[in-house]
Amino acid sequence: MQFTAGGLVVAGSSLPQRLLGFLDAVLRGIGQVMLQGNSYTGLLFLAGIFYNSVLFGWAALLGAIASTVTAIFLGSDRSEVQAGLFGFNGALVAIALLYFLEPGALAWAYVVLAAAFTTVVMVALLRLLGTWRVPALTAPFVFTTWVFVLACARFGRLQTTAVLPTAGLPKAATVEGIVTASTVAEGLFSGIAQVFFQGNAITGAIFVAGLLVSSRVAAGVALAGSCAGLLVAWGLGAAEPAIRAGAFGFNSVLTAIALGSGLFAPRAAAAAYTTLAVVVTAVVFAAMSAALEPLGMPALTSPFVLVTWLFLLAGPLFRQLRSGGGAG
Repeated sequence: MQFTAGGLVVAGSSLPQRLLGFLDAVLRGIGQVMLQGNSYTGLLFLAGIFYNSVLFGWAALLGAIASTVTAIFLGSDRSEVQAGLFGFNGALVAIALLYFLEPGALAWAYVVLAAAFTTVVMVALLRLLGTWRVPALTAPFVFTTWVFVLACARFGRLQTTAVLPTAGLPKAATVEGIVTASTVAEGLFSGIAQVFFQGNAITGAIFVAGLLVSSRVAAGVALAGSCAGLLVAWGLGAAEPAIRAGAFGFNSVLTAIALGSGLFAPRAAAAAYTTLAVVVTAVVFAAMSAALEPLGMPALTSPFVLVTWLFLLAGPLFRQLRSGGGAG
């Protein structure tokens, strides 16, 4: 057994070694929610979730375990399993379902089923998107959550909570509340916490610490992404409670990490391209929220997925973003 920058690497076939290797994969999976394949980062993320909610902490752990076990049982690529590529969507689905459903024995079983399903969706998308070299990101989580929450309308023993958006036609927004310094400070860290559905600024600060363990660049762009989402929402007149809660920040956080961690040639054009994507993500979040309101469905991380896919697909065609491009 040896330690690496990303966590534990366990060699050998004894039961304790296999268990440590499995734990490492599960924690990396939780870290991969913010694109960090680092088990120490995953452990801090888990600690941050438990700080805000014991229920969601156990949900994240169970979801990551269920999706990882499914990948192992079905014979997925071992390196991908160990990197945590099958754990993060399961962790997010588990939190989301227990955020929108009343907890109970049947709900927990429903969570395990959904987490296992994310593994199949993940592999299908890896195959489908591999042609264009585009990652699946959190698309399996989004698709699975929408399906499993919508299905509750036909399952009488699964009760939704009051936090699930009420279905109805979109209404015109009005400027609500006054944005203060405390709104900005709380919203900045809550925007990062909301990646895991945690509306808690201290949890967001713990998440930043987890990102710092893995990458200072990732931590920096995550904070910048949350700030950008907050400023867009403020500038365009979003409600103060939503800004304070970080509702407009978490998708921008993920977009910033995905595009701002060295994917493109390091020049001004790449920074501008990433900034454009991060800002647009906040607008797409508002659009997706309005579009899904008639169904009573949340946007989740669909804005991050859609914007990141579009910008990744377009990037190679922009000369200034390629390593061989002209001066930036």
